[in-house]
Amino acid sequence: MRNLGNPITHFWLVQDMARAAGVDLPDARRQGRLTAGEWTAMITRCRGCAWAEKCQSWLAAQDMGEPAQVPPACATRAVFDSLCQGD
Repeated sequence: MRNLGNPITHFWLVQDMARAAGVDLPDARRQGRLTAGEWTAMITRCRGCAWAEKCQSWLAAQDMGEPAQVPPACATRAVFDSLCQGD
């Protein structure tokens, strides 16, 4: 079993990935499109993701002006994809 990463680090990785994808997680939460449990599960999945180490490099290379496609290796991609479709 893979060790889980630091929850604070992965909270921010999820936030940054959301921003790169053009997803406003707090707004999705307020609109009822994302539950607190789903948000927590995203962070937990990120904490156990084997790709998380490469995530910061990928995020640093993004132009935050245009929404990016979340990489297939991202453990939370399906949630971001569903939230993007709901916009």
